[in-house]
Amino acid sequence: MFLNKKKSILAISILSLVFFLTIDDIKSQELKVVDGDTIHLNGKKIRFTGIDTPELKQTCIKEDIENLCGVTAKQILVNKIGNNPVECISEGRDRYKRILAECFVNDESLSTYLVRSGYAFAYRKYSKKFIIDEEYAKVNKIGMWSMKFEYPWDYRKNK
Repeated sequence: MFLNKKKSILAISILSLVFFLTIDDIKSQELKVVDGDTIHLNGKKIRFTGIDTPELKQTCIKEDIENLCGVTAKQILVNKIGNNPVECISEGRDRYKRILAECFVNDESLSTYLVRSGYAFAYRKYSKKFIIDEEYAKVNKIGMWSMKFEYPWDYRKNK
């Protein structure tokens, strides 16, 4: 009986230690959302691969009203992440030395979420991965697909 009590206390202690170490890791995550497709995670600049979102100063037109679609894309990402930990799978670096990655919250791809929300585009120049998600948003006129807009790559080229 005494041995079982000792084992129980040891098991509870180990589980408690693991729990508190995990909680500390989650709380210690430093995250800053820069724009719709770029975050700073624990001091590392991460650019989401395979998608492109409107620039922060970029606008869209719906019913003759100008909307800050770049700011909206960023806010959608902020809202989706909330207080949840972000996990990223690195796919290399770009010419600006940013980490290229697909990032997830609760095992859901943030890139897929943004594209299906209509505030990110499949960046076909670099990936074909999110085309189906883009078609979904386009067909259902979700997000920017319900507005007049300029693709982010064209907007940057014209500035």
